[in-house]
Amino acid sequence: MTRPNSPALREVIKLFLLFLMGGMIYFAIELAYKGDSHFSMFITGGAAFLLIGGINSYFDRNMPLIKQMLFSAVIITLLEFTSGVIVNIGLNQNVWDYSHIPFNIMGQICPRFFAIWFALSLIGIFLDDFFRYRMFGEEKPKYAILKKKTA
Repeated sequence: MTRPNSPALREVIKLFLLFLMGGMIYFAIELAYKGDSHFSMFITGGAAFLLIGGINSYFDRNMPLIKQMLFSAVIITLLEFTSGVIVNIGLNQNVWDYSHIPFNIMGQICPRFFAIWFALSLIGIFLDDFFRYRMFGEEKPKYAILKKKTA
């Protein structure tokens, strides 16, 4: 298969493929954790994967890993809240309900899952960087845990 000539088209295809991979990964996590999932989680996962990858791909390539993980957990939690308000409350689908977990917000998000997203985001960051490097020929990732990487 030949590569598209337009850089913009290549970028759209890359982002679409990353979205699909993120959606599948998120869906698989749901299946492993709960035994089922909902199509909205595929969409949420795809969006989360794109945004997580965008942190160091489009903003700060030298951002420390811990900071990327924190931003990723915030992004995932905000996406989960938005999805929950739309799907669980607005469309009455009841895909999940965290109302029994302490300090939840409207039953859609809670600190326990923020901590889980923080930990899982490390895998997401590594996978995004791996896919971008191996599949799309982007810069090889370098990591620093707490301090900015030096060039």
